[in-house]
Amino acid sequence: MKCKNARTGKIIADNLEMKETFFGRLVGLLGTKSLKTGEGIVLKPCNSIHTCFMRFAIDAVFISKDFKVLRIIKNMRTWKFSPIVLKSLYTLEVAAGEIKDLKEGDTVEFIK
Repeated sequence: MKCKNARTGKIIADNLEMKETFFGRLVGLLGTKSLKTGEGIVLKPCNSIHTCFMRFAIDAVFISKDFKVLRIIKNMRTWKFSPIVLKSLYTLEVAAGEIKDLKEGDTVEFIK
């Protein structure tokens, strides 16, 4: 799956995996050694995350049910907790430094 910024038309990530089950969301990126450019996961439903037991920092994007970017956390280091983003349905997690031109208030598109 891909994620595209609707405002700019740029692809944010082109190798995403959707995690919709309880177990899939629970495991998330645990056990992953690193992410390559364009790789990541989308957690659904998800309005907060943590990076406990992870091996690398991530960029996290909290997205509403109508695909509006509600909050972006760049370079979220290991052993940190995000705030609860109440209206978030999706959370996109990619390697730290991957979120560049995306801004809060932008709309994203998920493309299968």
